[in-house]
Amino acid sequence: MKKSDISNKSQTDWERLDAMKDEDINLSDCSEVTPEMFASSVVRRGLKFNPKKVQVTLRIDSDVLEWFKARGSGYQTQMNALLRAYMEGKHINN
Repeated sequence: MKKSDISNKSQTDWERLDAMKDEDINLSDCSEVTPEMFASSVVRRGLKFNPKKVQVTLRIDSDVLEWFKARGSGYQTQMNALLRAYMEGKHINN
């Protein structure tokens, strides 16, 4: 493919997309994402690394903790990655 065959101009109608409301989006071909699916789909590679860690005491439901522990070593890192993904998702949507 020649360089001249590639266009850098987006063909997306960004103004129309920006004007859309959530209820205007057709999600009929998307399956519902359950909390279990969300928790198991965290991709660490795409998350920003923050080297500052803070030790905290956190009260969570025992079954939640057991579920993460059952996933094996690194469960605290997985919990942090899930919380970060949720935080960044909320930042974008709010």
